[in-house]
Amino acid sequence: MTNMFTNFASAEPSEPSGDIFTSLGIDGQMLLFQGLAFLILVFLLGKYVFPVLLKAVDDRQAKIEEGTKAAEQAEKKAEEAQAKIEATMKKARTEASDIVSTAKNEATQMIEKAEAQAKVRSERIVAEAHEDIAKDVLAARKTLEKDTLKLVKEAASLATAGVADSKLDTAMIKKSVEGAK
Repeated sequence: MTNMFTNFASAEPSEPSGDIFTSLGIDGQMLLFQGLAFLILVFLLGKYVFPVLLKAVDDRQAKIEEGTKAAEQAEKKAEEAQAKIEATMKKARTEASDIVSTAKNEATQMIEKAEAQAKVRSERIVAEAHEDIAKDVLAARKTLEKDTLKLVKEAASLATAGVADSKLDTAMIKKSVEGAK
């Protein structure tokens, strides 16, 4: 190899010989040695280095594909979970709406029942009051009738003091009161 550099570096052109490789400054023996070294290097790289590098690349590619598959599966699971969540939310909204509707209906029924009970109670209280008033009026009439009879009897006895007896007075008073009714 040094010979080649010295040939190019010399100012004098080398003498042409009959061999074309020599005229170009290529040593045949050196070329054969370099070719053999290259083949050995290629063999050794192919035998020991390339398999390790290819295995590392293949492992890396497998990890990447594994990660991609895991990401796809996670995305599918997320979509399924989202669909389940939406279905659950829809069901919960429906149930909540039903519960609110039922509660409103029950509240309305309770109010109507309370109103009906209050109405019945008020009607009963009014009826009892009417009965009490009727009893009080009847008692007052009886009392008034007795008092009136007594007063009329006294007035009649004063007016007829010497004319009739008490039996006659009572009979006349009763007849007069009945006529007045």
